Amino acid sequence: MAKDNLKTSAPALERKLGPLMLWGLGVGYVISGMYFGWNLGLPVGGTLGLAIATLVIIVMYLCFTFSYTELACAIPNAGGAFVYARKSHGNNVGFLAGMAQVVEFVFAPPAIAAAIGAYFHLFFPGIPTTEIAVVAYVIFTILNISGVKAAAQFELFITILAVGELLLFSGVTLPHMQMHNLAVNAFPNGVSGIFAAIPFAIWFFLGIEGVANVAEEAINPQRNVLIGFGSAIVTLVILAILTFLASIGVSGWEAIVYPTHGSIVTSDSPLPLALGHIVGNSHLLYHMLIFIGLFGLVASFHGIILASGRAVYEMGKENFLPPVLGKISKRFHTPAVALIANMIVGIIALYTGTTAEIVTISVFGALTLYIISMLSMLKLRKTAPDMERPFKVPMYPTVPIIALVIAVFAMIAVIYYNLMLAGIYVAILAISFIWFKVASYRKAHIIGEVETVKEPVE
Repeated sequence: MAKDNLKTSAPALERKLGPLMLWGLGVGYVISGMYFGWNLGLPVGGTLGLAIATLVIIVMYLCFTFSYTELACAIPNAGGAFVYARKSHGNNVGFLAGMAQVVEFVFAPPAIAAAIGAYFHLFFPGIPTTEIAVVAYVIFTILNISGVKAAAQFELFITILAVGELLLFSGVTLPHMQMHNLAVNAFPNGVSGIFAAIPFAIWFFLGIEGVANVAEEAINPQRNVLIGFGSAIVTLVILAILTFLASIGVSGWEAIVYPTHGSIVTSDSPLPLALGHIVGNSHLLYHMLIFIGLFGLVASFHGIILASGRAVYEMGKENFLPPVLGKISKRFHTPAVALIANMIVGIIALYTGTTAEIVTISVFGALTLYIISMLSMLKLRKTAPDMERPFKVPMYPTVPIIALVIAVFAMIAVIYYNLMLAGIYVAILAISFIWFKVASYRKAHIIGEVETVKEPVE
């Protein structure tokens, strides 16, 4: 009988990730933000505006990460914010948190894929960047379907290469940094530029919370998730500061935004532009940066695809999204249907928006997730004081409140400077929420009819 039950039981996620792999995933999810995207905040904020925005966002992420770690260690589940919000505030808020997470993780990869295409285009100018991005989507979706351990091992390998490349880039460029380059046109739009630069400051760190989505696949999650989260955020803060100073200090911010002097077309490859001012475009170091820089982009692309599959899978499994998305592959024990669905949406986004627009929509999802997650943590401390918490955030409630206040402030600023994109984001949430309520009503109605039929006739 036991054998029969084992054979007929549904396939499940497997625990195969240790602390080093979790660090690799945490850094890997985010590290592409060092290679591109953040530089798009320079035309609106300048060096000083983006620097101030980034410092505020660093404070938010440090406070958020350690607060979120408390939730991830207490509730190690693939759904992440969706599960935490559902437990603290019920199904409606849980759905909104889950959809915000889905938007963040599904819209971030297309922006990264576009950058992969841009970097590859430097080697092969004859191949269109979008076609390269689509091929990357297919390859890394297949890799993610093939198994979580293989995916995480690959992620760790390319993340180590990407971190090493950023350190090498900093070592080459920092000796050439001139302080006066940081002061050139440093505050072009005044205080308003700080607020406008916030989405691009967030891009430096967006995705770190994806570590929580593999907690269900972590060995000893109550211990290892803390190690993975903590070491990852410290690594990323150091890399962000080094990259920011080393890139802009070479020849000013305009040199890493516009490929040619006087151009108005922005670049998705700021680091090669900075290095080109030192060694030229034909030097071995320049080509090595482009080649290994691709690993940084691939690390985040591959990692966020992994996290997005788990986020969508968990909502499908709980019938908050179409149930087919909650299926686990019997062969690979991965959420194959969710991964394929995410790929299709991502490819559509590639053809319909610019990198800056896709980044901003992803940031809307991230900020919503941060706000709801901090509210969830604060509420669970009151409503579930006896819940086992292997890790408790220090200086409670100050730390989560700081993260919450900055996230709300950032959300207001991003909405103000991106009204059209805010409308698109709200429309995505509204349409999906209506579907959720209709589906929930139909399910409840069917269950009610079945129970009525089962009632004995007197």
